[in-house]
Amino acid sequence: MKPPPKPVIANPWQVLRQFTTARIALGRTGVSLPTQPQLGFQLAHARARDAVHRTLDVPQLLKDLETAQIAPSDICLVLDSAAGDRLQYLQHPDKGRRLDGASRERLRALPQPPAGRGCDIAFVIADGLSALAIAQHAVPLLAAVMRRIAEENWVLAPLTIVKQGRVAVGDEVGGLLGARLVVLLIGERPGLSSPDSLGIYLTWMPRIGLTDERRNCISNVHPAGLSHEDAAAKVVYLVSQMHRRQVSGVQLKDDSNTDLGLMNAPRGNFLIDSSS
Repeated sequence: MKPPPKPVIANPWQVLRQFTTARIALGRTGVSLPTQPQLGFQLAHARARDAVHRTLDVPQLLKDLETAQIAPSDICLVLDSAAGDRLQYLQHPDKGRRLDGASRERLRALPQPPAGRGCDIAFVIADGLSALAIAQHAVPLLAAVMRRIAEENWVLAPLTIVKQGRVAVGDEVGGLLGARLVVLLIGERPGLSSPDSLGIYLTWMPRIGLTDERRNCISNVHPAGLSHEDAAAKVVYLVSQMHRRQVSGVQLKDDSNTDLGLMNAPRGNFLIDSSS
């Protein structure tokens, strides 16, 4: 008597799943996904959706920044974009790219440095599309950056937090602070495998109206992606190069992997069986 057929037919590529979090080789039941992968997909989708709608806990972030000795909470500037709430932020992306009037006037009212003595770097934190990424990775990443620049003579602007912010808001903040360079930390659009991915955008001589080709981007900062230490090394490398060359974006190539020896460990090719 023949044994009953297995309800789930395995995929022959299943061995490759150890190398990626992508949804490959899930198997099938008839023409459908098995129950477990289907439930896993629904859970990942729910986590991504929750990350998009999550509100940034600013008081906790300020507390964490002070505990990590990055910036005292009374010195940090908490600002708002022109998006009045999360719904406006999601439906009108342009509003997240500019500050609201009150925040703009607050920056303009700050004491201006003497001519020719502006700040070298403005660090800006924006919730973006994943406040979860900011909550989990902004503080350890900044702590790693600060350790690496401790011996530099760079003048730092007050640390700024922008609620309901998008990438371009960093240009307005950096311009109003008179910074030569802005480093923006922002929650990236959640994916089904990484609802907490952090992105970093660096721009030389920030000002309103700049477009993406003027920015350098470091993305995919999270436990399964780029580590805090490696991301910090890239940030400091790019900051140094921008101050030396006075350019950013497409005019500045990120050679940090070569110059700093990042991610140069030997890697095997999973398509080749080393035992053969």
